[in-house]
Amino acid sequence: MEAGNHTSVTEFILLGLTEDPTLCVIFFVLFLGIYVIILVGNITIIILIVSCSQLHSPMYLFLGHLAFVDIGCSTSVTPMMIIGFLRHRLALPVAGCEAQLCSMVMFGSADCFLLAVMAYDRYVAICLPLFYSTRMSPRVCVLLVGGSYLGGCVNAWTFGSCLLTLLFCGPNQIDHFFCDFSPLLKLSCSDVSTTEIIPSISSGSILVVTVFVIALSYTCILSTILKMRSTEGRHKAFSTCTSHLTAVTLYYGAITFVYVMPNSSYSTEQNRVVSVFYTVVIPMLNPLIYSLRNRDVKEALRKAMFRIYS
Repeated sequence: MEAGNHTSVTEFILLGLTEDPTLCVIFFVLFLGIYVIILVGNITIIILIVSCSQLHSPMYLFLGHLAFVDIGCSTSVTPMMIIGFLRHRLALPVAGCEAQLCSMVMFGSADCFLLAVMAYDRYVAICLPLFYSTRMSPRVCVLLVGGSYLGGCVNAWTFGSCLLTLLFCGPNQIDHFFCDFSPLLKLSCSDVSTTEIIPSISSGSILVVTVFVIALSYTCILSTILKMRSTEGRHKAFSTCTSHLTAVTLYYGAITFVYVMPNSSYSTEQNRVVSVFYTVVIPMLNPLIYSLRNRDVKEALRKAMFRIYS
């Protein structure tokens, strides 16, 4: 399609999850409540890790950054989605739409890297306990966290640069609740054959590398645990990994469905449902997953509540 025969698009219209007035009211209340839980839960995790000396260890440093990334990931999308329930067909300028996508990709990619870093941390703690202080020194931890954010920024740059090459000169209604890459491609009047592949390769590479690190780490962890003679030791080792494995399974399952599988293999409705899951539901669940199954976090929370109300 030739761009010269059309008017250039200056804004996009987000159609949202639904246009049904009753459902809009229900979803507004529901997602507003979820977003408050996301903020309260993840900020509480961060405050506990910063303020409680017993949580000043690499594992909780990474957990604190995961909580921050979850806030960023959800905040990139959820407030605009909530506003969309009140103002049907929410309009966003093209630059705002591009910024939302890049922000979402950056935090989402950093989430992948941090989950891999956390798996490596558990591997060193369980399989190489005598070398933990050197393998996970403060300098190494800073490099791992910084590398996670850098990897997220590089992937966001890939999406953003590909998006900037596209021309939008026809319909401007995005059948989604945020500016996701796939719905934007459908609106472009440019040739998207190459543009569609590059971000998939970038995201797919991140998934392959991080999943490999996680799988290798847990293979070594499982082998070490099975060699332990103490039942109590095996149980303690398993308990430190179950929360992380739960978070990994939920998050990687969702983003693989959306960003790696071919667009033709799933419908727009399925895309929206899965996108809600990884942008809203998982950031809400992570604080619960890590706090309810973690004795140190529960103890720190109990002490903090005691100080507040004593």
